[in-house]
Amino acid sequence: MLARRRLSSVDLRRRVPDVSAETPECQPRPGFRGPRAAIRRARQGVASCEKIGDVTTQTEESPFLRACFRQPVPYTPVWFMRQAGRSLPEYRAARGKTSMLDACGRPDLITEFTLQPLRRYPVDAAILFSDIVVPLKAVGVGIDIAPGVGPVVEQPVRGEQDLARLRALRPEDVPFVTEAITTLVRELGPVPLIGFAGGPFTLASYLVDGGPSKSFDRTKSLMYGNPKLWAALLSRLADITIAFLQVQVAAGVAAVQLFDSWAGSISPEDYRQSVLPHSRRIFEALAPSGVPRIHFGVGTSELLGLLGEAGADVVGVDWRIPLDEAARRVEPGKALQGNLDPAVLLAPWDVVERRAREVLERGRTAEGHIFNLGHGVLPETDPGVLAQLTDLVHTESVRLAEGTR
Repeated sequence: MLARRRLSSVDLRRRVPDVSAETPECQPRPGFRGPRAAIRRARQGVASCEKIGDVTTQTEESPFLRACFRQPVPYTPVWFMRQAGRSLPEYRAARGKTSMLDACGRPDLITEFTLQPLRRYPVDAAILFSDIVVPLKAVGVGIDIAPGVGPVVEQPVRGEQDLARLRALRPEDVPFVTEAITTLVRELGPVPLIGFAGGPFTLASYLVDGGPSKSFDRTKSLMYGNPKLWAALLSRLADITIAFLQVQVAAGVAAVQLFDSWAGSISPEDYRQSVLPHSRRIFEALAPSGVPRIHFGVGTSELLGLLGEAGADVVGVDWRIPLDEAARRVEPGKALQGNLDPAVLLAPWDVVERRAREVLERGRTAEGHIFNLGHGVLPETDPGVLAQLTDLVHTESVRLAEGTR
């Protein structure tokens, strides 16, 4: 494994320089970060030179973005959900006693925490350090993230009168997001930055149940028993989510992901009737931006077709279903993202290696594949294993591709 040293944000900017200067078409860009000579050769051999619309010239040749749009890639791109944060000792040291939501409101910390994993792993995308409840807090909802618990709401939604607390989100409500993204885009150069927001069901579950839940009894009771209030609640949440994602796109993110983490707790028919229209509206509102849109939920094996139907370019898959089966369930014209079980990373390396190879092999059945975990990085994960895994994905995907020639 290649040795890596910890880099400052200035070092990172030098490591991934601005590539907006004139570069011969289809040649490796100066900021190319693949760890192996074979990957460099593969990049030179990409068969297609088509450009990706509405993406800056700095990132247009990114393997991550090309995979999102189902274009030829030199190797399978990889990034990790929760790659920034709790598994990194430098994150814990820098955050100290700062609360999660306070950290999410400081441009300096957002920038630092987003960049930290890229100093360790040659991942193909960064993801903005934030939380799905940030826009709720920004519009005045009394909400906090309790350590070891998760989001906790002061006044859960119980009736129509509670909707008044969900006002429209304005760009001036989240200036720290715009400032951080502007800085990050400059620092990252050709490495794409992913923005994100919470999906309508997941945000509603926190607001109605008052916090994390295993069964979502109150949430589903409202959805079943008062469909009018439910529709009004999800409509307002969709408006807030659209505005929050549009702020991120305007500031420069190259892709967006909608985390409807807990949508897998409801049946396909309930999702189709009570959630899908609102998710679809979110994706339709982002369509004019031209950035790829990713849709992810946990336990959504039976919903994968509907997640794609909502309008995403990429469907995220958790670890409960093989990628080749997921490809059969998702309509044509979609890429897949996933789906190594995060717990595998706690096993011996030979197990990690074998399981990762299986994911790559099954991912070849998709029209486009972005390697990721089936959910977020666990706090106990050794960062060194993530570095090894990143290298393995790059080199093994090249080997698989060359084996078919």
